[in-house]
Amino acid sequence: MRILSFLLVIGSFLLVSAGKTDKGIPSRLKVEGGSIEGYLSDGVTIFKGVPFAAPPVGELRWKAPQPVVPWKGIRKCSTNPPSAMQAKPVPFMMWTKEFMAPMEPLSEDCLYLNVWTAAKKQSEKLPVIVWIHGGAFTGGSGTVPLYDGTEMAKKGVVFVTINYRLCNLGFIAQPELSADNPDNVSGNYGILDQIAALKWVKKNIAAFGGDPYNVTIDGQSAGSFSVCALMISPLAKGLFQRAIGQSGAMFSKPGGLLSDLKSAEESGVKFAGKINASTIADLRKRSADELINARGSWGIVLDNKVIPSANEAFNTGKQNDVPLITGWNSGDGFSMGPPMNAEAFRKSAATNYGERADEFLKLFPAGTEEEAQQSQKIVSQMFFGWQNYYWASIQSSKGKNKAWLYYFTHVPPGEPNYGAFHSSEFGYALKTLHLWNKPFVKVDYDLSELMSSYWVNFAKNGDPNGPGLPIWPFFDKTSPKVIQLGDEVKAIPLPLSNQLLFMDSINM
Repeated sequence: MRILSFLLVIGSFLLVSAGKTDKGIPSRLKVEGGSIEGYLSDGVTIFKGVPFAAPPVGELRWKAPQPVVPWKGIRKCSTNPPSAMQAKPVPFMMWTKEFMAPMEPLSEDCLYLNVWTAAKKQSEKLPVIVWIHGGAFTGGSGTVPLYDGTEMAKKGVVFVTINYRLCNLGFIAQPELSADNPDNVSGNYGILDQIAALKWVKKNIAAFGGDPYNVTIDGQSAGSFSVCALMISPLAKGLFQRAIGQSGAMFSKPGGLLSDLKSAEESGVKFAGKINASTIADLRKRSADELINARGSWGIVLDNKVIPSANEAFNTGKQNDVPLITGWNSGDGFSMGPPMNAEAFRKSAATNYGERADEFLKLFPAGTEEEAQQSQKIVSQMFFGWQNYYWASIQSSKGKNKAWLYYFTHVPPGEPNYGAFHSSEFGYALKTLHLWNKPFVKVDYDLSELMSSYWVNFAKNGDPNGPGLPIWPFFDKTSPKVIQLGDEVKAIPLPLSNQLLFMDSINM
């Protein structure tokens, strides 16, 4: 009997130990839907491919995300989950493979997230960062190589990346879909996926050693547009306590990645006609490949239910009022084609700005070909720069919580030289330069250490400042200063201030 009792004790010990890492929280956890098993790597416990909603397929295509489908046994979470359906993620220009979703797998069944945690125990209550990927709402993934959360977890946060539906599978609007919705709206399924992921985090992140009441949402490009959308969505109320938006927001008039509901529905009807589908039932019968291959323009729908007007939300104090970091890159502007010559640029100014063309050309001169080329770079930069400047400005003047504005100017090493290009900052902020095939040197790694410390401090305390870091003043429109994140990190007066003020006057 003593031997039997001893064996039972040993057996029980082994069963418990099998689910524990040697340095942190258990690698087997219970979450919504069932048990999951991750793995330990470099002192960080990692879970990849954790479902946060039911697969949005069949009759669930173009519906709000539904609860997770429970599973039996232990779900292995050690490999990359499927990314959302999208065109083949082929590198181009400055966006090398490190910036792209993995080639495979791509699937309509894509509502998964990844978690990195270095918590030593489940009761630790570490701050949480939820990263929302970019890609113009047509591409991207939570498993882009440069989004790896290992180093951020080592710095004391639970780091989460998420997938959401893209292209027409995530953002199509149609009158028939709107009529089938209690709020009479459609589109924004990708944003609803993001909200579902945040709800999952609130319910489950404590199991990973995270604090469900200290969540920072962070995103770049379309991910930054998404952070802005979540900051104004009434459906996201209480799901996060801080926000970081990197190169993108939604304060300009509808167009591009923004549309009003009526225009979005009209575009949806045209798209269906393009592939000879007369009803939503017919569209649901089409393969995901066919839908994705029938290209279109997709983005956030201002439907006044899921997403209201950003300006109206902030001006009436209805935004989710949380501390904010936002900013842009000096090389954010880019063009796929050659620049206009000086004469064509001046004619374009007359067409676009009418009686204010002379004022525009004083700020964006085109007296010579060289001037015209430089002005076009700045105009293109304004697409992001003005949005993020205005976001900091309106939060600091209308909100109760502070905003901090950055200007990223550091040029990554190597050739060709694309400048401080759109997306070049997040490898520094997330401390993933070691995963980017470039000849980085000490100045790069030093900047990455500073930026990631600002980001982690903000997630912890709602303020990026901390010991050993250059002072980053909060944004004050009466005396605006930003932190320049370049070869030298320092506070400077607002760059391009006259150009930004001009953009204020034409956008408001």
